[in-house]
Amino acid sequence: MPDPIPDAAVQAVVEAGRRMAERNWVPATAGNISVRLAGGRVAITRSGFHKAHLTAEAVMAVDLQGAPEQAGLRPSAETGLHCGVYRAFPEARAVVHGHSVANTVLSRRAGETIRLEGYELLKAFPGLDTHAAVVTVPVLDNDQDIPRLQAAVEARWSRMAAPVVPGYLIRGHGVYVWGPDMDAALARLEGLEFMLACKMAAISLGGSDP
Repeated sequence: MPDPIPDAAVQAVVEAGRRMAERNWVPATAGNISVRLAGGRVAITRSGFHKAHLTAEAVMAVDLQGAPEQAGLRPSAETGLHCGVYRAFPEARAVVHGHSVANTVLSRRAGETIRLEGYELLKAFPGLDTHAAVVTVPVLDNDQDIPRLQAAVEARWSRMAAPVVPGYLIRGHGVYVWGPDMDAALARLEGLEFMLACKMAAISLGGSDP
């Protein structure tokens, strides 16, 4: 039998699901949440569970390639994207994926990036201590072939100047954000979602937004 998932990791995933559901970022059974564990393991939400009502039963463990530790349990279909973050960024300890109205709509009309400039909430991203900054968030085309999508993500990372923005959008699908712990990942997600909502509101009012 595999080692049990630490209670703290389970609780972090459960609480993140509740917070994301309260903001309508994970409708139906959409979205997925994970935490890096010791020994090259990842705790991640199982497929088909509503994130507002997660319990320990809804969290399972996989290795860094996404292979389940326990036969018969099915992780999120996008587990490979979580594992890709953990393989690429050793400092990443938590990954959250949501489907808000703002990130879905804006990613559908965006090119390869969404530019965020002048927002106070840019401070949610690492290394920024002023609103007088620009963050360019990558937008990737949606693809049901997760290994192929992860390869496209990695190719985009390779073309980005360091430090890589700790998040990206999938066109018409949703957003991935990560951090050194769950609180940081959620804070970055909340900041990003606020700025995306502001950007969408400005466009809907007929204004211009960079």
